[in-house]
Amino acid sequence: MPRRTKTTRWLDAEEEAAWRAIAFLMHRLTWALECQLERDADLSYMEYHTLVRLSEEPNHTLRMSELAMVSNQSLSRLSHLVKRLEGRGLLRRETDASDGRYTNAILTDKGLLALAEAAPGHVAHVRSLVIDVLSPEQLRRLGRDADRIVSRIDTSGIS
Repeated sequence: MPRRTKTTRWLDAEEEAAWRAIAFLMHRLTWALECQLERDADLSYMEYHTLVRLSEEPNHTLRMSELAMVSNQSLSRLSHLVKRLEGRGLLRRETDASDGRYTNAILTDKGLLALAEAAPGHVAHVRSLVIDVLSPEQLRRLGRDADRIVSRIDTSGIS
């Protein structure tokens, strides 16, 4: 057990139980979504979300540095992921015509089709695991609470 100090606000039993439930949820939900996408679409969770993010952009294009930021990945990790997707023909990389210092990731037609085929099963799984087990008010509250936590992470300077 860590050494107790006067400045550390240790979790009480109720807080610790809630935290452990949240941590377990994060791990189990990510794993369940990962397994469904791998099984049904041959895509990892991060590959799927990278394709989704590109699909939402004009011309299905985003600078690699921006894609890394919005997908919460290091540029190095994203580069490896993009290389795999490129090898499958789901996206391509090109030098940014407006500024040659940057590289753009571009969703291909094949990538868009793969995403369109994967999305219904993924959404059904999300609905089954999360959406349908909560009332509309519980879902709104969970969304607000999640936004508040993400905002704290974003403003902490450590992510």
